[in-house]
Amino acid sequence: MSQQLSAVHVIDDDAQLCAGIDSLLRSVGLACHSYPGPDAFLAASLPQVASCLLLDVRLRGESGLDFQTRLERLGIGLPVIVMTGHADVPMSVRAMKAGAVDFLTKPFRDQDLLDAVSAAIARDRLRREAAAEHTALTARFDALSERERQVMELVTAGLLNKQAAHRLGLSEITVKLYRASAMKKMEARTLADLVRMAGRLGIGD
Repeated sequence: MSQQLSAVHVIDDDAQLCAGIDSLLRSVGLACHSYPGPDAFLAASLPQVASCLLLDVRLRGESGLDFQTRLERLGIGLPVIVMTGHADVPMSVRAMKAGAVDFLTKPFRDQDLLDAVSAAIARDRLRREAAAEHTALTARFDALSERERQVMELVTAGLLNKQAAHRLGLSEITVKLYRASAMKKMEARTLADLVRMAGRLGIGD
């Protein structure tokens, strides 16, 4: 993983720990950004690459668990790995139930940290790819004409061309033309592809 393709964000008020994590991650080619607290993280301009967040459970002013909830409320979907001392294991379990992907008990082994970070970044890369794909799919749907959308919605709901034509007050051949045009614009090779796309767009829900 190169620095250009992935990044790790660390929120911990222990400067020495942050420096150690920074050194370790950079030694394997990962960009690392450290923040003393949640507000500094939120104020930063985050690189739009596959990333994860290493979050200390016990922070000054706001617990890591509370901040995790705030991240969700703000729509920041970075995978979270919580870091905790031995006494904070119950809180870490709560963090996992709240959506954290892993937790590390201090002091943790370098390899355990690298393994957790690698898995979290892979997860975020998949999330970003899915989001980009959905954005592209939505853009293609938005480019359809009103009639093409209507025909797409009806045929993906299971109506035959003849039934869709009757519903829209069109001829069957006209519906076939709109359907073919919609499939071309949506880049659907088959009706099954179009049905799957409609499902991902929430059409017919």
